[in-house]
Amino acid sequence: MPKYIYQAINESGDTASGTLEAESVEVANFMLISRNLIPSKIKEQTESGDNHWLKAIFGTGTVKVMDLIMFTKQFHSMLVAGIPLLRIMSILEDQTESKGLKDAISKIIQDINQGLSLSDALDKHPKIFSRLYCDMIKAGEMSGNVPIVLDRLIYIIEHEAKVKSDIKSAFRYPLIVVIALGIAFIVLLTFVIPQFASIFNSAGLVLPWPTKFAMFLYAFLSNYWYLIIAVIVITVFGMISYFKTSNGKFVRDSFLLEMPIIGPVFKKAALSRFASIFAILQTSGVPIMQSLTILSATMGNEALTRSFDHIRERIKEGAGISTPLRSAKYFTPMVIDMIAIGEESGNIDEMLRAVAKHYDDEVEYAIKGLSDAIGPILIVGLAAIVGFFALCIFLPMWDLTKLAKQ
Repeated sequence: MPKYIYQAINESGDTASGTLEAESVEVANFMLISRNLIPSKIKEQTESGDNHWLKAIFGTGTVKVMDLIMFTKQFHSMLVAGIPLLRIMSILEDQTESKGLKDAISKIIQDINQGLSLSDALDKHPKIFSRLYCDMIKAGEMSGNVPIVLDRLIYIIEHEAKVKSDIKSAFRYPLIVVIALGIAFIVLLTFVIPQFASIFNSAGLVLPWPTKFAMFLYAFLSNYWYLIIAVIVITVFGMISYFKTSNGKFVRDSFLLEMPIIGPVFKKAALSRFASIFAILQTSGVPIMQSLTILSATMGNEALTRSFDHIRERIKEGAGISTPLRSAKYFTPMVIDMIAIGEESGNIDEMLRAVAKHYDDEVEYAIKGLSDAIGPILIVGLAAIVGFFALCIFLPMWDLTKLAKQ
């Protein structure tokens, strides 16, 4: 469908501009009038061949978390100020710098003009607006509390962005060190060890096993480097494809949750996400079964999702919430007991907020502990590599020294 660049006069007499998709100039003109805009200029947007080629390969780009947070905050502020929905969307379309988000907002405006609700219009863009986002907006529309729901969505998005950023920061330094060690290992193996080995062989020395093993690795890399690269590429692409399947996600997420050192961090982050989202859904007036359906789709971990699906089926049968949770693998006694107390007292949302706060702190401490635990492991790995190459070089040199003394 063609895109049109327009300039128009709004209700306040100000000039508004932007882009929209329409079948023709006449349809674009009608769409602007339906938004209470008086068109002054409408022109079809043309793209250069280079841009079109780049888009065909790379797409229009994904929407960053910070762009979504800014969109939600601005949407909340203008909605609280009493600005009409279509006017808000038009302003957000003009202000956002994200190409993907700008295109999505343009289509959302069209859908709302055609009679769709805001939540249904957002639901057409699942790569930008998650299931949780759309369902919470729908709950806000039903209860008339969309501004309150947006405020809670801002908290969820910011909170999850912070947790992901903290985890990435904890792994950034170890990843850099591991990559540097790998490069150093290959450089020493392919350039340094062969030079020393040729000297030792010319002197007639019997090479010790560390040097022989290093030379075997060098010969293997030299003769079969293309096979090694092919195996690595096939393995990486195979794992990426497998992890996109449901069973692949389950295997990957189960492995991450069971890993020593790293597993507890992911488990606590998942429990924090579960408690905070469940609390906000309950406070927003979302029915319990709908909340459980949303939670199942937004757990962010396939192993936890499958475990929760089984729990959800038992809850449908009238078993309550805390009782089925006791048979689940990944839910801790604290979560179960707090939910049980909330069920008995009728304050389940308050108990869930307390659980979320507790696990937020636990995640923060766990990430700090992760950084502390990875440091000694890296030192041991560094010592092992340095020690291996030291033995490869200095053991024959020791024998060469003794031979020279004779």
